[in-house]
Amino acid sequence: MAPRFLDVDLPDCEGVVFTSETAVAAVARLGGDRSAFAWCVGPRTGAAARAAGFLVFEGGGTAEDLARELALRRPAGRHFCPMARDQAFDMAKALISAGIDTVSAVVYAQEPCAPTAEAARLMAATNPVILPLFSNRSAMLAAAAFRGHRAPLWIAAMTAGIAEAACEFDAELVVVATSPDAAALTRAILPLAKLRESG
Repeated sequence: MAPRFLDVDLPDCEGVVFTSETAVAAVARLGGDRSAFAWCVGPRTGAAARAAGFLVFEGGGTAEDLARELALRRPAGRHFCPMARDQAFDMAKALISAGIDTVSAVVYAQEPCAPTAEAARLMAATNPVILPLFSNRSAMLAAAAFRGHRAPLWIAAMTAGIAEAACEFDAELVVVATSPDAAALTRAILPLAKLRESG
């Protein structure tokens, strides 16, 4: 996927809720002040928001975790949820249900990209292919793009839900990261890479 940023009017809010680094980039390009407190899904998103000039709280790594944290803390004032056009979890709906004054807007779209020639070649060959999956949507898009793949497929999924979304693949192996972040996904990939080298 590749992001396409959208032009929207940013509301005046006491807090902004970021569920991805791309959402931070989408909001940052629109300008505006950085006085709103940024509630961020995890460390990478938090680092992006901090670099953009926000004061930051970092959540446990998933949108659901962040929604629960906000529901417990019940921060005062209005909060803005900049969203992707396609999303697995509706953060704004969860916060409104928790009684938090929330507004939202779609600030970017993740547009599907065709597989590269190299990816298509690898998936048509006979050597095992390691496929890391970071989201439900990437799992579904990859399943559609590589339908009928010949290569034995070893999937590393960031969460159990993403692994379930990849069920359309006829995968030989599926491993799930121990926590929903890129570092844990990298750690999940390493034993697969060693197994592939030894095979």
